[in-house]
Amino acid sequence: MTDATPASWPPASSSPDATRVVTLSDLLRVPMHRLRLVAAVALVGLLAALGYVLLVPAAVTASAVVAVRPVVTDAFTPSGAGADRAVNMNVESGLATGTEVVQRLANALGAAPRDIRNGLEVEVPTGGQILRFTYQTHDPQRAVQGANLAAQAYLDVRRAMYEQQRAEMLRSYDASITKVVAQQAAVQKRASSAKGTAAGDAALAELSGINNQLTQLNAARTEIAAVDINPGWVTQTAEQALVTSAGHRPLYLVAGLLGGALIGVVLAYAWESADRRVRSVTDGREATGLPLLGTVRRPPFRGSPRAVDADIRYVAMAVTERVRQPARVALVTSREDATALTAGLAVALAADGREVFVADDSGRVERLRAGVLADRGRLPVDPSRPLVPKPRPAGTPAASGASAENPAPRRPSPHPPGARPSTDPDATLTLPRVASARPDNGKPASADEVTVGVGSVRFGTWRQGADHGLVLFNAPPAESDERGVAVARQGSAVVVIERDRTRQSDLRRLVERLRAAGVTPLGFVLTRNGRA
Repeated sequence: MTDATPASWPPASSSPDATRVVTLSDLLRVPMHRLRLVAAVALVGLLAALGYVLLVPAAVTASAVVAVRPVVTDAFTPSGAGADRAVNMNVESGLATGTEVVQRLANALGAAPRDIRNGLEVEVPTGGQILRFTYQTHDPQRAVQGANLAAQAYLDVRRAMYEQQRAEMLRSYDASITKVVAQQAAVQKRASSAKGTAAGDAALAELSGINNQLTQLNAARTEIAAVDINPGWVTQTAEQALVTSAGHRPLYLVAGLLGGALIGVVLAYAWESADRRVRSVTDGREATGLPLLGTVRRPPFRGSPRAVDADIRYVAMAVTERVRQPARVALVTSREDATALTAGLAVALAADGREVFVADDSGRVERLRAGVLADRGRLPVDPSRPLVPKPRPAGTPAASGASAENPAPRRPSPHPPGARPSTDPDATLTLPRVASARPDNGKPASADEVTVGVGSVRFGTWRQGADHGLVLFNAPPAESDERGVAVARQGSAVVVIERDRTRQSDLRRLVERLRAAGVTPLGFVLTRNGRA
């Protein structure tokens, strides 16, 4: 008998009419599978924020408030809509952060002008003639000093500007008065020399006008000299008790953690786009175009492997449905090791009474044997062997010493063979019987055979299993060894996909190699060993 004729190779891609809906779980699957990367990057962000909090001192802020007043000639005149009663606060804010104020502050604090500009900020509240000087630095005392010095420097600069303007005006008035006084002396001299004449009367009239002009000039100069040039005053000085921290330091830790997690998610998507892995049955079906033989789940707890054994038995049922003995089934992978699945599948097939030969040419026979022995110990109880003894027919007397099922042990002979040598040379020599080791199924077991249920599992190389009816070949990874594909040409193949480890590119390459070699696999098995 030969293998069952497999169906035609299904198309590698799905139909164009079928559209796959991307759900929220699909979007979360990538960062969940790359959880180690996301956690590592989030931890790096948290450590960076923690290092910043611990190593970089906290920035503190101090504030001083200056009330700006307009400089007018008569401070007691009721204010009106005149231009001399209003202050352009945009101009004042520019003067407060100007070069002269910054340079005075840099000289007083002994810092660079660039650092002064970075730490100094001037706020202008809407609808008021107030300037709020805010200075930020790492030292509270230096912050208080900087805010107060900035406010005082602004007032000094503004007062110096007004003083310069007043000095210029007074100098102009003094020059005019000096000129008028000289004219007055000349006219007075001319009037004295022409006294009583018409020329003298004209000189007296001119002298009267010069005196009026001189009086007006002196009055204007006196008014300019009496102008209050104070540009304002500090209404609130900066104090160390009012210093506030710039920002909340614990928020930096939260921001570092969330920022690192966000960067980790982005890196996870980037890594996933470059290194696509098989995450689900749909991915395996789309990559191979093969039917699913079964999924082998990892047990949730190390002490309860029943679910894995049940999954392997379902895979064994699917394999036996598609092949007939003599069968040659190769379990091929791209880069992974299918030894555990091969051992479990051999136990599941042999438990139903089959004689399975497990072949391996890569030096993994001992691992296969250990896996078979471990899986054999978890086999369910054979229902053909009742745990309760058969009932005795009615009326049958019970044996006093032993029953038919449990015969009484024979008493040892008082003269065992060899205990007393015979003197007769023709006497027959009695040799002790050597009990033959037979398993429970009544078949003799060889050294390389493991009894499983009512069947058996043997181990060897591929050449040694040529005469056996059911051979499972534990193929090496196809990316480094071609023997799995070569063996699959002589029988059938089962593609083993390890979830979260098998790359889709490697899987597609393996399927293309099988197709090029003329092999039609029975299907694929999706396994999970718990490592991402």
